[in-house]
Formats: sequence, structure tokens, C-alpha cells
Amino acid sequence: MPRSEQEHRDEIVHVGRLMFDKGWIAANDGNITVRLDNGHVLATPRGVSKGMLKPEDLVVVDMGGNKVSGPLEVTTEIGMHLTIYRERPDVNAVVHAHPATATGFAVAGRALNLGTLPEVIICLGSVPLAEYGLPGTPAFAEGMLPYIPKYDAMLLANHGAVAYGPDVMRAFFRMDTVEHFARIALVAELLGGAKVLPRVEIQRLFDARPRYGVQSHNRFEPGWPLAAEDMPEPSEKHELTREQLLAIIDEALKVRGVY
Repeated sequence: MPRSEQEHRDEIVHVGRLMFDKGWIAANDGNITVRLDNGHVLATPRGVSKGMLKPEDLVVVDMGGNKVSGPLEVTTEIGMHLTIYRERPDVNAVVHAHPATATGFAVAGRALNLGTLPEVIICLGSVPLAEYGLPGTPAFAEGMLPYIPKYDAMLLANHGAVAYGPDVMRAFFRMDTVEHFARIALVAELLGGAKVLPRVEIQRLFDARPRYGVQSHNRFEPGWPLAAEDMPEPSEKHELTREQLLAIIDEALKVRGVY
């Protein structure tokens, strides 16, 4: 059943608070949009913490980015959202944030493209890295163009991440998967490197997508992650010192609020 504009406003506010509580955004970072049934876009404003939004703070713009209504100015990164909507008619919501671990990969120039986790392969395939563009300018979206039709989430070089889907909650969940994937990939790397699945297993996961309500692909279609056969020969084994292992455990306990 179609949702009202007020319901969309309430859901954006809810997702903004979730993003803030998860530590994906600081200060006034991040932005969220929803495509409305009338072709307009409901967007978060600039200069307001997404953890402190009120439904009436949101701004409505047309597909040219021109404000239709709202008390504040629209996010300066609205062009990125509009580009995604133009390229993907199936997308009705976009979430942009700076989750720390995923953004660390983006700053390091590293895509999240290894076939390691079944859940990620089924839901996202892989997460590419878009080239850097100055935020708030048309160049910001240009590096994303090759990936928007083929992927449902991506890292933005030296900036953050973006995820999108048929509604705002599914866009949020895809961002959640990106950050969870990044944290696991980082720990695996610290422990000597991830064990990448072979092609045949990745193909089986792609073939299983219809059971999970995800469009099926094969290895020649977009989203295919790197398989074990695509990886370079292993170099000298990296052994962690006792001090490094203790530091990893200490940081994990802090993140989980143990102390």
C-alpha cells in the first residue's frame, strides 16, 4: 500500500536517528532522501544533525533539485541522490553516511569486493569504490555513474558510502551490511587475510538469490565479487605479535561497550 508523505517523513527521521546512534555520522554529516509518488523528492536539510531531525525539517525538491517546500535548505549533496534516481527507476530511497570502518576502506582506496561472506554475496554481490569527486558539485556523482546501474551500494573515495533501494529501510539495511562487511574484512586482514570462496561456491550463492527475494545473476553479470581463483599468489605469511592481538581484542571490547 502506498505510504503518505507524513509516513515517509517519520521514517526518514527514524533512520536518521539510527544512523546517528550507530556512529555512522558526526555533527551534521550524512543525508537521506525518498522519492515521492508525485515525482518529487523528500530530503534531509543541510546544517541539521540527522540524529535530531524533526519531520517538519525535511525539504521537498523536484528532480532538478529546486526546492518546492520546506523551511530549510536542502542538503548540498542532493545531486548525488537525484543522479541515482535518474539512473535507477527501481530505487525510491537513498542513504549516505560515513560509517567509520567502511569509510576507512574508502580513504585507503580499497573496494569491498572479495567473495567471503555468503550474506553479502547474496544481498549485494560486492561493494565497489567510486572515484573521488568534490562533494556538493556535479563531479561528486560522476565517479559513481559506472556503478549505479550495477550495484546497490558503493564506497565513495575519501568520503564515505551510499546505499539505495526500493524504500528507506532497505537502503538503511544495505548500508548496515556494508559497514558490517567492512568490520569483518578489517579483522580478517589483521589476522593474516581473508579466505576467499572459490568461483563455484559464489555461483551457488548467486543462484540461490531468488530464494531470498533477490534478483539472480551469474558470474558474468554485475556485482560479481572476486573469487579465490582471482586472487594473487599468497606472499610471506603475516604473523601477529602478542601485542597486536591484545590491541585488537582491547579495541573490540571498547566498541562493544564492555569497558
